[in-house]
Parts: sequence; structure tokens; C-alpha cells
Amino acid sequence: MTAGSVQPGGGPAPLPPPAPAASHPPGSVQHGDLAARQAELVAALVAGAPVPAGFDERLVGIARGALLRKRAGDVARHWPLLAAGLGTDWTATFARFAATRPTRGSLRDGWDLARDLHAAARLTGPARDELAAREATWHYRGTDAPRPRRLPALRRGDGTVVIQFAGRVHTLTLPGATDRSS
Repeated sequence: MTAGSVQPGGGPAPLPPPAPAASHPPGSVQHGDLAARQAELVAALVAGAPVPAGFDERLVGIARGALLRKRAGDVARHWPLLAAGLGTDWTATFARFAATRPTRGSLRDGWDLARDLHAAARLTGPARDELAAREATWHYRGTDAPRPRRLPALRRGDGTVVIQFAGRVHTLTLPGATDRSS
């Protein structure tokens, strides 16, 4: 009797039992192995991990570079003064910073880079103002997501002081600060 045929009592014939599960042929990739290989590839693309065996290092390097440029563009949208202050060095500076760090989101990636540049005394005047405004407005420890500040805060920028009080942010220009708008 075949599947879909009719039994002598008028009902459909039972389907044959399922075939036993086939063993995986040698060299095939099982689900757990595939997930591990995918995780290795993602780590190589976004966190600077070594390229997994079986992948073309040159092509992975090209993809890694493209992803870093995309991240740099996303961070520049959140931190325009930081990106502008670095000018033509922006993409290369961000790529060096982010090459071994998986993304934590554009806002946090930019914040971490701005803090690193500030600590190395490489942060430009307008970018220092941008960082000061963010730090007066938001509380960010570098480990969890930024959250709005509830208490008053005061941060100094480049020729400015940023004050956050009762949810309002005020930027004051210090006497003797030069006009950077030109």
C-alpha cells in the first residue's frame, strides 16, 4: 500500500514510519559547530579576533574595514564635533580605537573614544565642549547605558562651562575664551 491509498475499511492507509535519522557524513557541519564557527567569524569581523580556519584572511580583512568605516559614520552622527575635530584622521583614528572592541552602540563608542582622546590630551576644543555637555547631561560610567542625570552637574569644556540643573543645560563662555566660530 502507498501513502494516500485507501484501506479496505474506507479510511486512509497509515503512513510508513519515519526513516531513522541519518548520521552526518564526515566533514559535514552540525548545528552546534555551525553556531561556533559563526561566532568565531563575527568576533573576527567586529572584535579583532583571529580569522577562523577556512576563511580567506584578505576577504575577512576587507569586510572588517568596511564595518569599521560604517561604525565610524554612525558614531560621527552622534558625535559630530568629535569627528569634525579629527578631520581627515577621523576614520583612521576611530578604526584604530574600535578594531578590537565590539560595538556598544554609536553613542557609547563615541563617548569612550572621546574620553580616551581627552585622557591623552588629543581632544580638540569643540569636541571637549561636546564631551562636557554630554557628561553634564548624562551619567555614564563606561559599563552600562547612559542615563539622564538627576543631580546638578558642572563640566568644563574648552573655554566653556556646562551646567545642568533641574534638567536644563546651560553653556557659559568663560571670559577670555577665543571665538572659534570662524
